[in-house]
Amino acid sequence: MRSVIQYLVLLVSVNFIFTGASAQQYTLLIKNGQVIDPKNNINAIMDIALINDTIAKVAAHIDPSAAQKTIDATGLYVTPGLIDLHTHNFIGTVPNRYLNNSYDAVAPDGFTFRCGVTTVVDAGSSGWKNFETFLDQTIKHSKTRVLAFINIVGEGMRGGPYEQNLTDMDAKMTAMTIRRYKQWIVGIKVAHYEGPEWTPVDRAVEAGRVAGTPVMIDFGGSNPPLSLEELFMQHLRPGDIFTHAYAKVRGRMSIVDDNGKLRPFVWEARKKGILFDVGHGGTSFSYSQALPALKAGFYPNTISTDIHTGSMNGDMKDMLNVMSKFLNMGMPVPELIKAATSESAKAIRHEELGNLSVNSVADIAILRVEKGKFGFTDAQTKEQGDSKLVCEATVRAGKVVYDLNGIAR
Repeated sequence: MRSVIQYLVLLVSVNFIFTGASAQQYTLLIKNGQVIDPKNNINAIMDIALINDTIAKVAAHIDPSAAQKTIDATGLYVTPGLIDLHTHNFIGTVPNRYLNNSYDAVAPDGFTFRCGVTTVVDAGSSGWKNFETFLDQTIKHSKTRVLAFINIVGEGMRGGPYEQNLTDMDAKMTAMTIRRYKQWIVGIKVAHYEGPEWTPVDRAVEAGRVAGTPVMIDFGGSNPPLSLEELFMQHLRPGDIFTHAYAKVRGRMSIVDDNGKLRPFVWEARKKGILFDVGHGGTSFSYSQALPALKAGFYPNTISTDIHTGSMNGDMKDMLNVMSKFLNMGMPVPELIKAATSESAKAIRHEELGNLSVNSVADIAILRVEKGKFGFTDAQTKEQGDSKLVCEATVRAGKVVYDLNGIAR
C-alpha cells in the first residue's frame, strides 16, 4: 500500500513539474516598458517575450507565469539593441599603427553593452590586406556583433603617409575582399586623405558599385577645401554616408556656413539620398554646426561615436553621451532611437537588425532618461543639459549581458 501511495505522489509531482515547465514557454519576459521600435511603428507600453535568442511575442500583456524570468521595465524605454555605425575596434600590439592593429583601438565588449549597444561597425580600420587579421583577432572573439567598412587603402588606417598612398587604393581588390567576407563587411571607408584629388572617393565608389555596398566618407584635408556640393552631387550615390556631419575642422567645408546658415545644397544632397552620420570622434563634432543645423530641422540620419581611446576619454565618451547631446538639442527620444537602430541597420543594408520584430534576434536595450544638471562639451565649448540617457540593462541574443541595478535578478 505504501509503495502505491509513493508511486501516486511521484506521478503527481512529475506531472506538476512537466505542467509547470510547459506553462513557462518563454525564457525571458520584459514587462511594462515603453517599447520604441521605429521599424514597426511601435511607441507604447508593451511586453516582449523571448525564447532563447529570439523574440517570440510582442503584446500589450503577456502572462508572467509563462516566463522563466521576468524583468519589470516600468518607467523605462525598451528599444532594439543600439547600432554604433562608426567605431574603431582593430585592437593589437603593433606600434605606430594609429587605429590599425593598434593600442588606440578599443575592444568592443568593454564599452558596448554598458551603453545598450549590441552591434558595432568598424569604420575603415582595416583594408583588404589585413581584414583577415582583424577578423581573427577581434571579430570572432567578440560577444558584440562586429561588422566593418574596409578602407579603400589596402593597408588600412595606419596613419600618416600610408593613408596618402594612391597606389594602395585598389578598387578591384577591395571589392573582391568584400565579396569574400560579405558576412562581416558592409562597405568601404575613405578617410584622412590630404590633397585636392578625388581619386580616393572615386575608387571607393567604384569598389562599392562592384560589390553592391555603400561608401562612408570622412572627407577633407585640402587647402583650399574641396567642394562638399561637388562631393554630394557629382561623386557620391544615394545611400552613401557622409560621416562627421557636424564637424568644423580645417581643410574641410562645413555644412553650416560662417553666418550660421545651413548650406542649401545640403538639403539637395539629402533629397538625393546621401546619409548624414554624426561620427562624433575626438574633434569631429562642433556645437557651432549641430545647434544651427538641428534648429533648421536637419537631424542626422544615423548617430555614431567614432570611438577610440582618444575620443572615449575626451568630449565624446560613449554612445549614450552622444545621444544625450542630441536629446538636449531638441531631438525627441523616438527619433534618437530610430537614428541609432533601424536607420543604421538600413544604412548598412542589414535590415534584419535594429528592430523588435517577432522571430528577429533578441538584441534589446533598456534605457532611462535621468534628469539633473549635466555638462556636454565639444573641443571648444560647453553646453548645459537637463537630461541624460542611461542604460539599465542590455540583452544580446537573448542573454542579459549588462544589468546596472540588478533588474534582471
